[in-house]
Amino acid sequence: MTIQDLRQQQLILFEAVSGSRAYGTNLAHSDTDLKGVFVLPERQFLGLDYEPQVANASNDEVFYELRRFVELALKNNPNVLELLASPPDCVRHRDPLFGAFRPELFLSKLCRQTFADYAVAQIKKAKGLNKKINNPEPPARKSVLDFCYVTRGAGAQPAETWLQRQNLTAAQCGLAKVPHLQDLYALFVDPSPDGRLGYRGLVRDADVSNDVQLSAVPKGEEPVAYLSFNRNGYSTYCRVYREYWDWVQKRNAERYQNTVQHGKNYDAKNMLHVFRLLQMAEEIAREGRLQVRRPNRDFLLQIRRGEFEYADLVQQAEELVARVDAAFAASALPAEPDRGAVEQVLIETRQRFYASR
Repeated sequence: MTIQDLRQQQLILFEAVSGSRAYGTNLAHSDTDLKGVFVLPERQFLGLDYEPQVANASNDEVFYELRRFVELALKNNPNVLELLASPPDCVRHRDPLFGAFRPELFLSKLCRQTFADYAVAQIKKAKGLNKKINNPEPPARKSVLDFCYVTRGAGAQPAETWLQRQNLTAAQCGLAKVPHLQDLYALFVDPSPDGRLGYRGLVRDADVSNDVQLSAVPKGEEPVAYLSFNRNGYSTYCRVYREYWDWVQKRNAERYQNTVQHGKNYDAKNMLHVFRLLQMAEEIAREGRLQVRRPNRDFLLQIRRGEFEYADLVQQAEELVARVDAAFAASALPAEPDRGAVEQVLIETRQRFYASR
C-alpha cells in the first residue's frame, strides 16, 4: 500500500506538515515533511495483511495506521504526540473522527524519558561529534608494531625506533612469550644474512594482523631485549579508528559542511533539537500542554547558525535537564496514560469509521 492508495481510498484521518516548518525553525531551503494517520480497510485490518505504517521512498512522508499511532502515543513518542498538537497552519486534513484524539489524553510523566532522555542522548552525540572534529583519525591505520615497546636500560622505547637504532629489521627478530607475565615477550635477533635461525618476525602482516607473532627459538639462544605489547591500547585505538571512519562514511555531508563553516565544531541542527526537546519537556511538566510551534525561534536559529560556543551550549543544556527533572518530580501529570480510556476511544473511532464506509 502506498500513500497515493491512502488518498485514493480516502483512508486518511489526519495529515499535517511536521518537522522544522511545524516548529517554526525552517529556513528557505528546508524540506516539507508530512506525517499523518490512516485507517486500514476493514478486511485488511481483520486479516493477515496488517500494515502499521506507510511511507514514501525518502521517508519524509510517514503515515501511521490508527492502532500503531495509538501504541506510539501511549508510549509518549515525541513525533506522534507533536502530530496531535500540530499548529493550525500545518494541518492539511482532519477528519471529524480524529477529534477524539487530543494531547491531554496521552501526556504523562513518560515524557520525561521520551523527550528529555532523547535530548540527553543528543548532547552525548554532540560531544562525540566535537571530539571527532577536533581529533580526526589519519587515513593510514596504525599497526600492532606501533603499540610495541622494547626495554632499554631502565626504560623502554617504541619498537620501530629500537629497530632503527640497532640497524635491524623486524624480519630478523623472533619473539617468545615470557611465562606468567601478560603481553611481555623475550626478543631474539638472528644476525646471520641467510636467516638460518628461522625467526618469523614481530608481526605476521602489519596491515591485517591483530597480534604479535611468536617464533620457535633454538635452545641456548639468549634474548637481546624484552618487548611489551600494549594490547589494551591497541584495542581501544582500533575501536576509535573504526568508529571515526564509519562516521566519515555515513555522515550527512551538508550538515557536516555547515558544522565546519560555522567553526564551532558542533552539529548545529542537532543542538537546536536538544534545546527544543528540553524546553518542550519542561512545558509539558509545568503546564500540562504540548506547544509545537516554538516561541523562541530566533534563539533556536542562532544555535543553528553556530553563533554560540559549544561548551556554553552544553552547559546550558545540562542546566535545562536539571530543571526538567525538577519539573517532572513536582508535576501533577499521571505516571502514564490511561490505557483503558485510550483503548475505548480507539475502538469507537474504528467502529464509526467502518460504519461510515
